[in-house]
Amino acid sequence: MMGKLGSKPARFLIDFPTVITTAALVIFGLIIIYDASIVAAHRDFGDKLYYFKNQLIWATLGTIVLVVLSLTDYHRLIKYGPIFFLVALFLLAIVLLPQIGTKVYGARRWINVAGFNFQPSEFAKIALIFYETYILTKLTKFNMRLLDVLYVLFLPTVIATVLVLLEPDLGSSLIFVAISLGTYFAAGGPMWHFLLMIPIVLAAAIVAIIREPYRLARLKSFLDPNFDPLGASYQINQIIAAIAAGGLLGVGIGASRGKFDFIPEVQSDAIFAVVAEEFGFIGALVIIGLLLFLISRAIAIARGARDFEGKILAVGLIILLASQSILNLASIVVLIPLTGIPLPFISYGGSSLLLMMTSLGILLSIRRLS
Repeated sequence: MMGKLGSKPARFLIDFPTVITTAALVIFGLIIIYDASIVAAHRDFGDKLYYFKNQLIWATLGTIVLVVLSLTDYHRLIKYGPIFFLVALFLLAIVLLPQIGTKVYGARRWINVAGFNFQPSEFAKIALIFYETYILTKLTKFNMRLLDVLYVLFLPTVIATVLVLLEPDLGSSLIFVAISLGTYFAAGGPMWHFLLMIPIVLAAAIVAIIREPYRLARLKSFLDPNFDPLGASYQINQIIAAIAAGGLLGVGIGASRGKFDFIPEVQSDAIFAVVAEEFGFIGALVIIGLLLFLISRAIAIARGARDFEGKILAVGLIILLASQSILNLASIVVLIPLTGIPLPFISYGGSSLLLMMTSLGILLSIRRLS
């Protein structure tokens, strides 16, 4: 029996709602990746199962990691927070080197390991959460002076953010900032510290957009869908057309028109358009509902955590899951410009899937030890 959150659990307590929801999202993700990618996989690799098989391998690895981490005491992992973060900074630096980093569509974000592309920024997100938890645990034992916070908390975040912006990857940098500010606020950081950071972050985001022509083009296409219809606005216009075609109940599984080279890289960041086209508004709502339920379970786990470290660690993971979901879905329905952030559990991308399953494994550990 599960018992109530916050009560003393059995040694191998399993949070079945969280596990079942995660499994449902991963399985659906595999199905929709196969469906959305068969045209591109056959065209580019002569194997319509290419993307599906790669994602299946990452899903298997992610499942193993999830189980291992769920049975691991998260306090042991927090102790290694600074080491995780230093490794992450090293990886973020070397991926920028032409001899090491793999360049795709003008961005150098991947390191090829044994034929698989690994994205250091995904590992950096979880490393940052552990580092923030480690530091905030120390800071709460003393007065949170702004100078100390800037040196040991926000400066490392800025370094990681700058390295990611150089790839370039604005979406991940926004998540870094959200994790840093969110966990600090949750740990009891003074409100005026938080408010002071907001205009600085906004100014930095504006500069980052202006300095990169492709980001400025995305902003213009967001403001005016008719701007460069065969260039910067092409992808978002095709995404809108696919979503509109889905209607209430969708055109049926496998019947998407968008996957036939109309939507660029449809199996990754834009895969929700295929979900909406084939399963309609109802199907899209189910996926959003599953993600919201998973976030609600994570919030319940954070509230029931037995100690400060568990609460802050869970908050960081909640921000990670929620921000990635919101940024992807908001960009797909044109509430914000396209960000290049994958939809958790659904989009193609081994690093992203492994990150999400790692996060859920840690949350299950917090739940088990609550």
